[in-house]
Amino acid sequence: MSVVVVGSFVQDHCWSTERFPVIGETRVGRFSTGPGGKGFNQAVACHRQGVDTLFVGALGDDALALVARNFAHSEGLKSHWQVSAERPTATSSIVIDGEGRNLIVVDLAANQTLTAAFASEAIGSATRIVLTQCETPLAVAHAVAGRATEIGALMVLNPAPMHEPLTPELLALVDVLTPNETEFAALMDSVGQRIDPAGVAQRNDLDLHALARTLGVPTVVITLGAAGVFVSHGRNRRGDADAYYRVAPAAVNAIDTTGAGDAFSGALVAALAFAPEAPFADAVRHANLAAGLACERLGTATAMVDRAAVLSRS
Repeated sequence: MSVVVVGSFVQDHCWSTERFPVIGETRVGRFSTGPGGKGFNQAVACHRQGVDTLFVGALGDDALALVARNFAHSEGLKSHWQVSAERPTATSSIVIDGEGRNLIVVDLAANQTLTAAFASEAIGSATRIVLTQCETPLAVAHAVAGRATEIGALMVLNPAPMHEPLTPELLALVDVLTPNETEFAALMDSVGQRIDPAGVAQRNDLDLHALARTLGVPTVVITLGAAGVFVSHGRNRRGDADAYYRVAPAAVNAIDTTGAGDAFSGALVAALAFAPEAPFADAVRHANLAAGLACERLGTATAMVDRAAVLSRS
């Protein structure tokens, strides 16, 4: 197995409307539903890039679990599910405005029952890259990162959403960290540095690099939405000439930004699996474009693009 993605499955319920309702207001909109969850989105994004991918997650014993299984089967995505008898399959409420911005509430439900043992045991010794996030218990991330270190796999952590501080012990096991600006500010707060998330993209590159280096993670990739991506390396530059740099945002017509960060992380590990010896910047540019193209589609898992779509716009 080239890539194992451990994480969440969530059935998304999405409403699109020209503007967000104010408190107490009812707006008329358009409804859709489909598979999502940060882990599942990232697994689909990686799989659609043509990389051998395994998704490991949790479901309830209910009708939505069948939806998840059927979608994974239709995609040809290998999946390993832990089933909870106590908690239902996770669901979310997403409201998208006319500018493609979103408001999200999620019940993580069965995802919170995923165990460290189940997740880590699913990672075979031949796995090259492991990717996980924070929509499952933090103990799962610790176990998965430990397993990646044990077998010599590249460990990628997308620290989203930041429900609780990440420990130095966990960060010490991570090779590549992919926060957005809000998550980066939360990470900075956990190491005693208060910064405004709204101002992350405007900071000068040297300052941003210095902040990223305080986390102790070899490579930090900060996704900045419409401002592109910032990369900070430690001693290992992963084939890049520069220790830090920016990648400009992709030129796309965004209608829904909901799954952009997941598209980025999934496509990033796919690109690294395809060309492990290539400069890291190549993988970042590929992932940046994949994330942008996903914003041209509605939905989350269903919006992930394939490799041909990315190459056609490169």
